[in-house]
Amino acid sequence: MFSVEKYSESYKHLWNNFIAKSKNATFLFYRDFIEYHNDRFHDFSLLVFKDEVLIAIFPANKDKNSVCSHQGLTYGGIILSEGITFNDTLLAYKELLKFLHKKNVKELHLKLLPKIYHTLPSDELQYLLFKTKAQVTRTDVTSVIEAKYKLPIQSSNRKRGLKKALSQNLEVKEVDDFKDFWNKILIPNLKKAHQVVPVHSLSEITQLKSNFQKHIRQFNVYNNDKIVAGATVFDTKHVAHVQYISANADKQKLGSLDFLFDYLINNIFKTKKYFDFGISNINQGQQINEGLLSWKESFGARTIVHEFYRVETKNYVELNSVFV
Repeated sequence: MFSVEKYSESYKHLWNNFIAKSKNATFLFYRDFIEYHNDRFHDFSLLVFKDEVLIAIFPANKDKNSVCSHQGLTYGGIILSEGITFNDTLLAYKELLKFLHKKNVKELHLKLLPKIYHTLPSDELQYLLFKTKAQVTRTDVTSVIEAKYKLPIQSSNRKRGLKKALSQNLEVKEVDDFKDFWNKILIPNLKKAHQVVPVHSLSEITQLKSNFQKHIRQFNVYNNDKIVAGATVFDTKHVAHVQYISANADKQKLGSLDFLFDYLINNIFKTKKYFDFGISNINQGQQINEGLLSWKESFGARTIVHEFYRVETKNYVELNSVFV
């Protein structure tokens, strides 16, 4: 009844249609997003069928002798059809593990989709990971505002920053061109502070924008027509996720980031269920940048987690005796 197939180009249309109707997916799982950096990863995405009907997919890549939730994506896990039952989820997961075990893949590494992105309850996998003796390998903390229960801003720094901004002739504009933000703000700041470059190059984020016009949005702050700050937002069904945040050296003097996030939270994304500032972890989740976390919390954001697991594929046999 159940079968597993490795993804190929012939499945692209089926895959994308499934994502559009899934109960726990975002635009990051469409093939045009997954494949923008195909040169960096050995794709090993899988599809699970029941009676030739697609019921689950797994965006993944192979890394040495392991298969992982796609390492080029912020989150992952097993993506499920809207109407799937617990029993079918169990059997799909079991078949996936069995398929990998037969391919001599010893370990499956999963990073789960945070619950704020779910359209319907989708926690089946957490139970199944428990039953298959999965081990937690990493936990990141991300800072989120829930619109329905938004906390009032009590931080004196945020209030002062906004007051400064309102007297500085600042303006927020949504733009389609990422060049100014990348070249004048983001790249110089990341190089100076961390000696790194953005995860997405300018050409990559530009290409992604062309493929996902409504989902990838750039907001810049200008002071007398000069860019002074910006944020790149991944806009999904339930969540506005800030992918990049950066400002020039005058951010304290101008209050540019306070102005920008007050505008985004209370105007542009006020009807979203969640506003996600992203993680504050470093060193593979082992430590937290305290200043960054405190800054996010000063807007009223509070913590949820990104969970990472490792499971031995041979443990699919542990699912033989779940039901009584």
